[in-house]
Amino acid sequence: MDYRWSGPELFRFRRRWCVVASILFFSAMVALSHAQVRDVVCDQGDSSFDASFRTNVTLHVGAARSGELATRTCAGTLSWGKQQLTVATGASQLDVDALGVDLGFGVPVVALQVRKAAAECCMTYQIYSLETPPHLLRSITGGDFFSASDRNLDGNVAIWTADAAAVNGLENLALGELDFPPTVILRFSHGLLLDVTSEFQGYFDNQIASIKRTLASQDLQDFRSSDGKLTPASSLSAERLHQLRTAKVKVLEIVWSYLYSGREQEAWHSLNEMWPAADVDRVRTEIANARAHGIHAQTDGASSGTGGGHRKHAYVFDVENRLESSRRLEVVPPEPILLRRPPLLQAQGQALPEAELFVELVIDSAGKVRSAEPVGKVKWVDTDLMSAALNWKFIPAFKDGRPVASRLRLAVSTKR
Repeated sequence: MDYRWSGPELFRFRRRWCVVASILFFSAMVALSHAQVRDVVCDQGDSSFDASFRTNVTLHVGAARSGELATRTCAGTLSWGKQQLTVATGASQLDVDALGVDLGFGVPVVALQVRKAAAECCMTYQIYSLETPPHLLRSITGGDFFSASDRNLDGNVAIWTADAAAVNGLENLALGELDFPPTVILRFSHGLLLDVTSEFQGYFDNQIASIKRTLASQDLQDFRSSDGKLTPASSLSAERLHQLRTAKVKVLEIVWSYLYSGREQEAWHSLNEMWPAADVDRVRTEIANARAHGIHAQTDGASSGTGGGHRKHAYVFDVENRLESSRRLEVVPPEPILLRRPPLLQAQGQALPEAELFVELVIDSAGKVRSAEPVGKVKWVDTDLMSAALNWKFIPAFKDGRPVASRLRLAVSTKR
């Protein structure tokens, strides 16, 4: 099945959907471009999304209404029969992260993230059962942006976010100054919320290596010679203060990358090596307190794993292969929740030819794209499109009523 669309900006698809049959109503709506880091389904009342699950529970996300008029805020409802449950109203942003996925509760769920006000640093992650009647299973607060995914394609879905509320304002630093706020990785097991960040130490090792490559030795030495606090009232010039604050941020990012991934000894060792000696005890207490009062405080326990050993690989169903589908029973193809295509490229000053680019996606069982590659021999590769595709979100494929990883081919038109 090929989904086709055109246009340079953001597309949402309204749909009615169930596991047995899939019917798409492609009324694609082009949204205005916003200067934001993440794309969401509804932003200040802009755009909407509808889906109906096999349990006859219907999700609606769109502009909140005042009487007959739409407002510049977002609202969401779950409906079944003649009943309705309001899941959000008057929100600045409302996003659908996952739909139909079992996040560890033993039932299919819809996971929504809500930002109440545009000025707020963080979102609230709300997980609702899609069984009748739907109800709230769990809320997680304080993350900057949540994403449920199976990063390793091993069948284990985890929720990734950053402990934004915990570090926003730490050492007088705003979130916008951080390239790598501390990542937290969560997984539900029998309804209990576990911190499984330590299972992904390889991810943090790559992050630490990246930070260290950009931390100049002279800047680090100069920071170690400072008082560590770097208050604006100091006698330093603005340029000098900026250089030292940049080094300070990188040191903090290295320390909490170790700390959050379960390596406390390495975290404090790095702090002792890179922080002004007279200020180490003070900032160590600040970092520890921030983590203790952040998302970690909302968990029911922690994984003891470190991510080592052999991992199994989830089977990836090819929804294009009709023979495979017939052999392995029906596989319901994934359906788009939110797809963003960047503006069309210009090749050597010339407009790209009018044609189609076929893109093959591997979509995990949480509906997130794990890989995106052009299909066949192509004369040009839209690298911006390939990068954007990695942030697309889908309702995952289903087999026997359970979400599965799948391989899907999309035809993307270069026509405006």
